[in-house]
Amino acid sequence: MKVTVLKDAARVPIDLDARRVCVRPDAELIHLTFAAGQALETHANPFDVVFYVLEGAGELEVGDERRAVTRDTAIEVPAGVMRGWRNTGKEDLRVLVIKLLGR
Repeated sequence: MKVTVLKDAARVPIDLDARRVCVRPDAELIHLTFAAGQALETHANPFDVVFYVLEGAGELEVGDERRAVTRDTAIEVPAGVMRGWRNTGKEDLRVLVIKLLGR
C-alpha cells in the first residue's frame, strides 16, 4: 500500500496549488486548488483526462463549449482537445484530475 497525504504530495510547477497524489505508468492523479478568481488558461494534453469537482464552483472550457460545474461533477475530455478552468465562486474550487496515460 502506498499512501500520499495531500499536504505532502509533490507540487506541479504551475501557477496554482497543484499536487501529484498518485503517479503510475498508466495514470496520474493531480489535485488542483483554485482560489477565488484563479484560472488555468486553455491548453491541450496528449492524453485523455477525467476531471472530478470535489468542492466549489467553476467554469470549464472544452473546445468551443463553456460549462458551469459544481461539486460532485465528473467531466471527460479526450486527448488533444483544448481545456481551461476558472474559479467563478467565492470559495476554493478543488478538482481531481485523472490523467489516463495508457501504457
